Amino acid sequence: MYSRILVPTDGSELSAKAVQQAIALAQRLGAQVLALTVTDPYPYSPLAEAAPIEPQGYLDAMQRLANQRLQAVVAVAAAAGVACESASLEAAQPWRGIVEHAESVKADLIVMASHGRKGVSALLLGSETQKVLTHSTVPVLVVR
Repeated sequence: MYSRILVPTDGSELSAKAVQQAIALAQRLGAQVLALTVTDPYPYSPLAEAAPIEPQGYLDAMQRLANQRLQAVVAVAAAAGVACESASLEAAQPWRGIVEHAESVKADLIVMASHGRKGVSALLLGSETQKVLTHSTVPVLVVR
């Protein structure tokens, strides 16, 4: 059925629920988990005279954050006896990074969290999960 399950994580509590579900599913199916975190690119601004943080400092901080997020997933997967690979990437639009990564690693399922926003907040804030659902050719399991 599914052998390569991609689980994007942003390190949030809700994202951790999706990680748990992805690992439990992988354990039952004998599948591999592919952990992914997407970081924001350096916020260059042509209007700023002096950057609040140097680009390399920002990139280093983002890499440390990505490593923390991914190590948490790898540890949970290892405890469950599930094979897990991890990757981080930089993307201005996280949903696009997730969709493209899923295709490049040949994932056959994406498991991700949704905040379940409704009404005006859903319209104004949008949803990375909704955008992945809309643009992905890979099936998506949404965890709430």
